[in-house]
Amino acid sequence: MLLAMVAVSAAGGAAQEPPPFVIELADDATLPMTGQWGASGNLSVIARVNFMRQEPVPDGRFFVNDLNGPLYVLDRATKAPTLYLNLNGRDGAPGLFERLGFPTGLGQGFVSFQFDPDYRHNGRFYTVHVEELAAGGSPQPRGTSVPGLDLTGYTTTAPVPVVGEALREGVVVEWTDTDITNSTFEGTARELLRMQLNLQLHPTGDMIFDPTAKPGDADWRVMYLTVGDGGAGEQKDERRSAPQRLDMMVGKVLRIIPDLALRSSSSTISANGRYRIPDDNPFVEIPGALKEIWALGLRNPHRLIWDVDPLNPRDNRLIVMSIGLRSWESVYIVRKGANFGYSEREGNQFLDPETNLAAPLAGDDTLPIRIGPTGTRGTMAPTYPVLQYTRPGGFAIAGGVVYRGMSLPELRGKFLFGDLLTGRLWLADLADMIAADDGRPETVAPFREVRVRWRRPAGADGGVTELIETMRPMTAAAYEARRDADPAGKGARAPGRVDIRFAVDAAGEIYITTKADGMIRKVVVAEQPMR
Repeated sequence: MLLAMVAVSAAGGAAQEPPPFVIELADDATLPMTGQWGASGNLSVIARVNFMRQEPVPDGRFFVNDLNGPLYVLDRATKAPTLYLNLNGRDGAPGLFERLGFPTGLGQGFVSFQFDPDYRHNGRFYTVHVEELAAGGSPQPRGTSVPGLDLTGYTTTAPVPVVGEALREGVVVEWTDTDITNSTFEGTARELLRMQLNLQLHPTGDMIFDPTAKPGDADWRVMYLTVGDGGAGEQKDERRSAPQRLDMMVGKVLRIIPDLALRSSSSTISANGRYRIPDDNPFVEIPGALKEIWALGLRNPHRLIWDVDPLNPRDNRLIVMSIGLRSWESVYIVRKGANFGYSEREGNQFLDPETNLAAPLAGDDTLPIRIGPTGTRGTMAPTYPVLQYTRPGGFAIAGGVVYRGMSLPELRGKFLFGDLLTGRLWLADLADMIAADDGRPETVAPFREVRVRWRRPAGADGGVTELIETMRPMTAAAYEARRDADPAGKGARAPGRVDIRFAVDAAGEIYITTKADGMIRKVVVAEQPMR
């Protein structure tokens, strides 16, 4: 079934099924193996590539993180990776954190990193990782594997609590590199924030800064940080309400100022004393609410993008992608104080607390503003997705990007997104997504299928060019090629999950990373087929 058929256009009519869009991908970089041949779970893939970002400096290099611990710098010319930091110090591994929770749990380990907008001058960047409390060891980093790391004065912070038992903690660390021209870290680190998480699901996710903000602006160097619900929202006990509670950080988008010296007259210092909270955050006046919260009601908001029209920088918006429970994979435009509904809603439907299945909306479509297990402070209307899809076409949204580059005119102003597990790709017009942000739950943007033109490698079917509906044949072939080149890989089978992610460079060009084969590929052709 072509998923565009289930969408309703912003004008309210049923979307007509368009022909599939076509792209071509070129291999760009190969990452070292951190998995194991023939393993299961998180170690079954070759490399758990999660984010790729370009340094915000002229001709900046690409940095790439692997959930299993490494942060690499890619050589500008050869794209060969060099280990910059290793966060995996578990079970005697030589990295920094003894409790890094990467072996089990979806999305766990070294989750994300982001550069400070003023990185060119201050050398600062930020990481998010997850620690497993049962792993033992110290939450303090070990600097023995990073000779240039000065841990003098590094101290942990008290974790922000969550309702129910906490099995893991999400940790945000600020790093200051004193020499950003080389490929090794030299400098200091500072723990910024630590928060409790219930289960092995939906950890602290992505970080982003407003790319349109300039020095002196209210949003300059202000961080937006997503926090998953830690698996709380699908439970049948008191944990279920955590994504809706304003006294809980889980299931939220936070907005904080990492630099304590910035905006002192229009912000307050956090409870742990490590960052500032802007006075214009939406819930600062509500007694008992966490002042850091910018938006709430999300299950697994693991990807943020900030789209900016280069011809009109004032036309910009923050977009979040959240993995659903059973029914809907969703894309939202983030507004100040928005409540995206989870765990009372999934996508644009009511979420039944008994069955965890989505059902049609009925009755009063408002949600209580929750403080604590029973306290409320009035009501608010939910904010619904501008785009969503359901099974069987996909199982978990991998994220997406709006194309703002110059080399692929057919893609300009369009939103390319895909499914994490299956490797399916789709395309929507950003204009339709903006029009769907109208407050009506039934209005969502239409979208169309994207197919990949792929030439099979040498072998029985070598040389055959075909349009593939998912990226799985491509990643399976690359997995098998790497396996066959390694004597230890004999008999290993390609994992069923493709595990795609998206990235863009400073020029706006799109890359797709895949964990199954540990590859990074660039979108080099995009074309609109004739009917």
